[in-house]
Amino acid sequence: MKFYLIGFMMAFILTSSASAQNINIGVKGGLNVYNITDGSQYNPKAGLNLGLLGHIHLTDQFALQPELYYSGQGAKIDNLNTNLNLDYINVPVLLQYMFDNGFRVQAGPQLGFLVAAKTKSGDTSINVNDQFESIDVGLGIGASYINPATGFGVDARYNHGLSNIRASSNSESRNRGFQLGVFYLFKHKN
Repeated sequence: MKFYLIGFMMAFILTSSASAQNINIGVKGGLNVYNITDGSQYNPKAGLNLGLLGHIHLTDQFALQPELYYSGQGAKIDNLNTNLNLDYINVPVLLQYMFDNGFRVQAGPQLGFLVAAKTKSGDTSINVNDQFESIDVGLGIGASYINPATGFGVDARYNHGLSNIRASSNSESRNRGFQLGVFYLFKHKN
């Protein structure tokens, strides 16, 4: 049921932005630090994110920022000296409040599509896709700054997974992570 609710919210937000005054397209990339919350065996793992973003001005102070990006997530399993690598295509839709000085605060739902799941220990890699759900639902909250003169900016975000990513019902596992990155908006207009 909550998947339908989030899908409805995303469709409503995107439909309401059709009358937007100003639309920019951009690229983004950065560093992730993710973990899985199902016990003490996991520790945070670093990864990368890279993708596209849209920035849609709704009013002078509010904007909508849909994104589509690859995200390297997962965790370290220390007692086995193993990495759990989860590769996602994430689609957040963030509502932003824009201050006059280039700073922005943002929050919104995120839908993640699992592309690959592997454990890696030394030179050995094992496909574990069947152990994880193909869709991850979460919420993102963060802040960003854009230089109005150049279109370059920085972004910091926390992503809080809401859905159980394990395919088995024996354990509850959720993605949780931080992102720090840079972005560039083409033909940026204030």
